[in-house]
Amino acid sequence: MTTTGMRMTWVLDGSGWAICAIEDHQARVELSVSYITNAPEDFLTAVARLLYGETETRAQFEAEPTAYRWIFYRQADDTWIRLLELRDGRDHDNKGTEIWSGQLGIDELVRSVIRCFDEVARTYGESGYRGKWGEHFPRIELEALRRLWHAHRSGGT
Repeated sequence: MTTTGMRMTWVLDGSGWAICAIEDHQARVELSVSYITNAPEDFLTAVARLLYGETETRAQFEAEPTAYRWIFYRQADDTWIRLLELRDGRDHDNKGTEIWSGQLGIDELVRSVIRCFDEVARTYGESGYRGKWGEHFPRIELEALRRLWHAHRSGGT
């Protein structure tokens, strides 16, 4: 399978805002993300559910009023990701504009997501994260994804 070499970063950008960047060898997109929803927790949970075996999962980042919808698909160890920009978070997928897509192995996806949030924890610390983001660092969801990934890699999922 051809991989995209996806890299994800999450940079806190003012009180209650973050910039999430996604890049591969073909493109880079930056998303503004508001703390008004549980965006990091929902994103980590969607990736964990995909790793656990679901064939389609979703997560959404709100940017007031714009929204960014992640749609993840999985077949065996292959994943496909579509990232849509919507004028309103309540809009149907068909009203969105695809701003990034990628195809990669499930391990590569999970590894890039874990690396991203590990870097966030190292950069800000959990207290600093809460001070800037306004909510707790998603430690529970990150560690659940990490445990599931280790189980997957050792043949447990």
